[in-house]
Amino acid sequence: MKLAFFDNYKLGVVVGDKIVDVSAVAKGIKALGPQDVIRGVIEQYPKLKDKLAAAAKKGKGKPLSKVKLRSPLPKPENIICMAVNYMEDGTLPEPAPINAFMKSPSAVIGDGDTMVLPDMAASVFEGEAEFAVVIGKKASNVKAKDAMKYVFGYTNFIDGSARGVVPPTNVFYQMKSRDTFAPIGPYIVTADEIKDPHKLPIVLTNNGVVMQKFNSDDMAHKIPRCIEWVTAIHTLLPGDIVATGTNHRGLNPFMDGDKIELTTEGLGTLHIKVKDPLKRKWARITRLKHKESGAQGVHTPQTGGKYAPAAK
Repeated sequence: MKLAFFDNYKLGVVVGDKIVDVSAVAKGIKALGPQDVIRGVIEQYPKLKDKLAAAAKKGKGKPLSKVKLRSPLPKPENIICMAVNYMEDGTLPEPAPINAFMKSPSAVIGDGDTMVLPDMAASVFEGEAEFAVVIGKKASNVKAKDAMKYVFGYTNFIDGSARGVVPPTNVFYQMKSRDTFAPIGPYIVTADEIKDPHKLPIVLTNNGVVMQKFNSDDMAHKIPRCIEWVTAIHTLLPGDIVATGTNHRGLNPFMDGDKIELTTEGLGTLHIKVKDPLKRKWARITRLKHKESGAQGVHTPQTGGKYAPAAK
């Protein structure tokens, strides 16, 4: 089942190219906002599943092109992002030590929304193509062998990043938790629809050009290990997400006017736009091409706009 919010946060089930309003099924859920609604649906899904399916079958539905999709998880309590969690097309000799960081729930945006690049002296802005695990029930000190029982579903996730921030001792908070830096969507796909989350093709395009193209089979620390490690540190709740990481070789600068599409097989396509009021510029190349050119540094340097070396 594909669960989504649309228009004024109506709960919907996506069927083909339409979305059916199933809000009536969730009327009994005590909620102060949409995140409470989806959390309640996730918690009560075993008893709501048939009712949701029946409502989706009975309802008329609206074309997806005629509605405004919202983030299916408007404000998760915990957004956990696995760091350096891919083998980079098998080029790393061994997995990096397992690691993660938290991202602010205030950074969440949905399908069709805009990532706004802030006025700060970042060396480059990037968005990491990822898919995220949606937690289905309270999870604390979960063992890897049991971890998949705690997975409700999956969704696309873009990890917006401002690179090169200073001081270097305060990196992840500054670079990852900016407003609009956590696009999620377009919907949640329940786990029963994904045969193997460790064999999913993932493609990110920037203005129609493929930049990131990799498969989740290159993941270093698999989902059960990630859940085990995170829940050994703190509890995860229904509706929380664990973003599984990215292959960095295709990362590329995000700039004003860019149209980004992230597609993970089975999870649909997440569309976002990019806005930079400062109109900064970088060379339109991936990290891998930058490295292969023999240029210095990990990222392509800024070539124009505020904070560009020539402007100093």
